[in-house]
Amino acid sequence: MPYNFDKPTQRRGSGSVKWDMKPENILPMWVADMDFESPDEIKNALQDLVDHQIYGYAWPPDELFEIIIDRLSKRHQWQIKKEWIVLLPGLVPGLHASARILEDKPAVMTSTPVYFHLFKAAGSAGNETIEVPFDLSNGGCKMDFESMQKQITPQTGMYMLCNPQNPIGRVFDKEELLELSDFCLKNDLILVSDEIHCDLILDESKEHISVASLNKEIENQSITLLAPSKTWNIAGLGGSFAVIPNPEIREKFEKACFGIMPHMNNWQIRSVMAAYKYGEPWRKELIKYLKANHDYLLKEVNNIPGLSMEPCEATYLAWIACDKENPEEYLLKYGLGVSGAHQFKGKGYFRLNFGTQRANLEKAIGILKKAFS
Repeated sequence: MPYNFDKPTQRRGSGSVKWDMKPENILPMWVADMDFESPDEIKNALQDLVDHQIYGYAWPPDELFEIIIDRLSKRHQWQIKKEWIVLLPGLVPGLHASARILEDKPAVMTSTPVYFHLFKAAGSAGNETIEVPFDLSNGGCKMDFESMQKQITPQTGMYMLCNPQNPIGRVFDKEELLELSDFCLKNDLILVSDEIHCDLILDESKEHISVASLNKEIENQSITLLAPSKTWNIAGLGGSFAVIPNPEIREKFEKACFGIMPHMNNWQIRSVMAAYKYGEPWRKELIKYLKANHDYLLKEVNNIPGLSMEPCEATYLAWIACDKENPEEYLLKYGLGVSGAHQFKGKGYFRLNFGTQRANLEKAIGILKKAFS
C-alpha cells in the first residue's frame, strides 16, 4: 500500500501544541511531533472504540504482552518475561517514577545535552542531578567516562541514558554500551534507558541495541522505557511500558507509580497493539521519507554560512550548530520555530524537527537562508 507523506493536514485550530502555541506567522519545527497522519490500522482501532460508545476502565489483554515480548525478541534480540513489563500512561512518567525509587543514593547522573526530562526527573523528586557533558569533539557524541567517574559521589544511585540520543540523534554502539554497563555495575548504579526513538534508525549501518540485553548483570540492574508513540505519531495518546527484570526494583517502581499515574486506558492499549502488530509497512516507508528529508536538510544546512550539521543516525530531529547566541529567539523573528540548545543543557546549537512534509522543510530552508544571509 502506498503512503502519501506529502499529504498536508491542517493542524492549526486542532489544539496542537506544536501548531497552536506559536503565532500563525511561525512555521513550527520545534516539539518532537510529526505532521503525518498515523496508519489506517491505528485509526481503525480507535474508531472501533468510538463506535462502542462506552468508555470505561480498561484491562490489558494477554495479547498486548505477547506483542511486546515478540517485538523485543525479534527487533532487540532480547528475551523478556511477561512479569517484567510495567504498563505506563506515557514514557515521561516512567522517567520520573524511576528517579523516585532511590533511597540511600538519591542522586541521578546523565550526559548532556539530553532530552530535558532526564535531567529534571531527579530534581522534581527533590534530589540532585549530576550532569556530565558529552565529548562532542570531531563531530561525535561520546560519553565521557573519565569525567563521569570523577563526578560520581556516594549519593549517586542511577544513570539515565537516552538511546537513540535526543537531541543529537546518535545511536550508541555495542562497545560504548558495554562500557556504560561496566561503569554502572562498578558504581552500583541502576541504569535507566529511554529508548523511545529506537524504531527511527535512519542510518542503515547502525543498529539499535537495548543496553539491558547485553548481559544478565546489567539486565538485573536496569529499567528500560519504550513506546511506539514517536514512531507512529501517537504521542498525544500516550501509552508506554517499562521492562524491569529485577523484582525488587520493579516493586519500588510500581510503588512510585501507585495512585499518582493512571493505568493504561483503552485508547492507549489499542493504539500500542495496532502499531506493533500492523504498523511495520508504514514505519518502513516513513523511514525512507525521513531519510530523504534528512539528506536534503543536511546538504542545504551545510551550504548556509553560520550553520553546520552532522549526519543524524536516528530520530527526525536535527541538531544544528549555529553562531547566534540565542537562535531560538532569533529565528522566531524570521518566522521559524525551533528548540534552543538551552532546553537540553547544551549551547551553540538548535534542534529542528524534520518530521514534516517536504514542502514545509523547503520553507524552513528558505527562512534559514534569509536569516543567515
